This record gives sequence, structure tokens and C-alpha cells, in this order.
Amino acid sequence: MTSKAFPAPPHIRIRGLTKRFGATTALDSVDLQVESGAVHALIGENGAGKSTLAKILAGVHQPDAGTLEVLGRAVSFHSPRAALDHGITMIAQELALVPARNAVDNVLLGVEERSGPFVNRVRQRERLADLMDRTGIAVPTDVPARAMSIVDQQKVEILRALARDARLVIMDEPTARLAGRETAQLKEIIRRLATSGTTVLYISHFLEEVLEVSDTVTIMRDGHVVRTSPTSEETPDSLVNAMIGRALGSYFPNRVPAPEGPPVLSVAGLSRPPAFADVDLTVRAGEIVGLAGLVGSGRTELVRAVYGADRATSGTVSVCGEPVTIRSSRQAIDAGIGLIAESRKDHGILPTRSVISNVSLPHLSTMSKLGFVRRARERAESVAAIDRAGVRCATPTMPIASLSGGNQQKAMFARWMVERPRLLIADEPTRGVDIGAKRAIYDQLVNMAGDGVGILVVSSELDELLGLCHRIHVMRQGRLVAELDAAEATEESIMSAAFGTESRGSMESAS
Repeated sequence: MTSKAFPAPPHIRIRGLTKRFGATTALDSVDLQVESGAVHALIGENGAGKSTLAKILAGVHQPDAGTLEVLGRAVSFHSPRAALDHGITMIAQELALVPARNAVDNVLLGVEERSGPFVNRVRQRERLADLMDRTGIAVPTDVPARAMSIVDQQKVEILRALARDARLVIMDEPTARLAGRETAQLKEIIRRLATSGTTVLYISHFLEEVLEVSDTVTIMRDGHVVRTSPTSEETPDSLVNAMIGRALGSYFPNRVPAPEGPPVLSVAGLSRPPAFADVDLTVRAGEIVGLAGLVGSGRTELVRAVYGADRATSGTVSVCGEPVTIRSSRQAIDAGIGLIAESRKDHGILPTRSVISNVSLPHLSTMSKLGFVRRARERAESVAAIDRAGVRCATPTMPIASLSGGNQQKAMFARWMVERPRLLIADEPTRGVDIGAKRAIYDQLVNMAGDGVGILVVSSELDELLGLCHRIHVMRQGRLVAELDAAEATEESIMSAAFGTESRGSMESAS
């Protein structure tokens, strides 16, 4: 009698999974099946439920209803440790490193090499070196995490996940902070993991990336699964239509002609060696000016100096023709300069405070009387700005950390709608947000420019700069090396200036 072969169970099977946060239903009766050894992409707008689902799989959250099976066995995770015991680990969307510890300690945290009760430091270093050799991901080993670049911090996160030899790796926006070369490297690692039998659940807002790296894609909207299909059957347009329930239309708002008139910002000879030197830059009221460059070109350091977060060693800054001394962010705000920081987690939000408190933060001095904040005014003005910015939240008194990444970013824009600045600096304004939220942010930038605000945009996405800006400055090795107007700016011309060559084919080191 011939024995009958039964198909292997999927790596993950979810039935009727539901999760609520107060009055908000993040997941509503979700069914999902993830096959073993596959790269399974999970996409959707911010707030669609992707990260909540991933955190349930990783043991961070527990569901209110539904069942979870791993390799055919029913499981219930009450902690990330329990999920790791079942071979599941997660690369979180937000970095979660121990700031004072180096790469060795962060990568092997919780899975240390020991000799009796003591950590074997020599074996620790050997193990990390072997992991870097196998994956091709190199990081500085003796630098504390807080002193690393964002790119290297993200690499440490990836190495930490891979060090656990997990059979299912959840990657939540793993390339959002990576440069082109590192992104290509990560894609190779992902395919290598799948080939070796590791399952990858891949969450990303980069649709071309999803189509390139995944075998299967699941689209989510408003806490529901819209559909699951082979990636080969999808296109960027079909994914967008399923994610947002409509055709997106033009990706960028219509660009109005560049305004004429005196500049709202004038920078002359601004220097802070070795980050940047002798920078001359102007932004007119109503103009959107872009800042492009490679990793280490000095873009973020320059705008932080203009905002007073870092202090320039020489040079001048003028706002609306008046020289200003800016040695702190408070002085920049008083001069009419606002900033959307590159990392909202590190320099943007107060995660445990309410959405209202985060939006009102730069304006408390004008909302106060005799040293006390007038709460009624704070609430009224902040809620009005939250509505104008299109921030979706159950209540504006909820902690901002409970919002999706896209809505947190919109709240950062709402901050500068309470009292509009003369100049808004937006450093990577759409990093880590979905395609629908990107369009909403682009609309906000264009609308603010239409109201006469000068906009200075730092972005690693060349199509973002080309679609929004009237002029684009390119930085290389701390200096402005090119100024391109909208008519002459192309990806090739920007890359040529950034690399210092006629053409290099791709801006693979851009960030």
C-alpha cells in the first residue's frame, strides 16, 4: 500500500486575527498564509495594519481574537522572547539600539557567547566578523551606536536579526534608511535567505522594490486584507489602486512657476568643517529649493546649522534681508525658521506626549500668559492645524507614538501650520511613509509655498526633488558644487554633480 504524501503546512497561517487599541480597530478578522522559504511582501498605506500584524507575529502585541499557527502548530506569543523561541524575529521600523554600546554588543544582545557566567569578548568579535563576511554587511565594530550614521545603525539592526538564525525574519521598512548600494546588498541577502529556506515577511513602501524582491504580495487597507497574489501578476499601478482604493493620478502636484523677488533665506560663506564649508544659498518666498548629494556630503549638517541645532563656525544667515544670529533652535523659530527633522524618532516627536502637545511644542511661548500655557488656546490652534494637515487619529489627546508613521510625519507638518514660518526646512520629508501619505505631504509643501513660505527640501529620492523643486543644489564633500533649475535638472545631471564625473549611471550611494 502506497503511503500518501501530505503537503507541508505553511510557515504561518492566521485566521480571524483582530486587534484593537481603544476605540481604534487596527486589524479586523485578518486571514493570511505565508509559505515556507518565500519572500512574502506586505504592503498598504500607513494605518492599514501592516506593522500591527508584524508585531503580533513577533510577540510585541497580543491579538484580541483569532488564531496563529507556526508550521501547523497553534501558538500564542506573550513576548518577543517567546516568538524568538519559535524562530521568529523582527527588524523594527524604528531603530532600537543600545546607544552606548558598540556593534558587537548590539548585534549579539541576548545571544552572547559565554565562558561560564562571563561573556567571551574574543568569541563575540569573531562571531560578528564571520556574520559580516557571510552577509557582506560591514559596520564599524568599536563605535558606540549613538555615534554611528543612520545607515550604519540600520545595518546593525539587520545584522542583529540575522545573528539569531531565525527561520522567519520580519523586515519592517528595512531599506527606508539605506543608500542604494546597501539596498541592493540587502536584496541579495534576502534572496539568499529564501534560497536557504528562511521565510521573509517583507514590509515596504517602495513598490518597485517589492515587485523585484518578493514572491507573493498581500495588500492591506484599513485593517483588512484586500488580496494576496503572486507578485508576478502585479504592477505598481495595480498595487496602488488596491492600497488606496482609487487611482492615484499625478504623483506630484502641479508646479507653479518659480517666484521672483528678494530671498527669505540668504546663507553666505557658512562653514562648519569638516562637515561643510563656504556655502552660499538662497531661498525665495514661495520657492521650493532642493538639496541633493551622497552620504557624507554635508546636507543634513548644513540645514541643522541653519536651524541652530548645530553651530556654524563662520558665515552669515539672513532672513528676509535681516542678518540673524542663530545659536539655538529657539532663536531659529523666533526668526521664522521651521524644521522637519531627518529622524522624527530621534529629533522630531515626543513619543509619550499627545498629538496636541507635539504640534504645539514650538509655539508654547506665544500660547502662554504669565508663564502658564493657556490650554484652551493650545488645543484650539493645534486641533485646527491637525485637521489642515490631514492627520488621522482617534483623538488628538492620544500619544503620538500610537499613530502610524505617515500620520506622525503629517503631525510634524501640522506643527508649522499653527504659526506658519517664513522658511520651512524639510529633511527627508517622506522617509518611511506610504505612497498615499507621500502625495499628501507633497501637497502640503506646495500649498505652504503657495502661501509664501520658502521651502528647503533635503531628499535622497531624486524623483522627489525633480517633481517638486524650482531649483536643486547639489553638495559634494561639504560644498555646493552645482545649481540646477527645473528645466535643466535631470537624474543624470544631479548624479554627475554628486559624483564629480560626467555620468555614473546610478546614484547608488545617495542617501
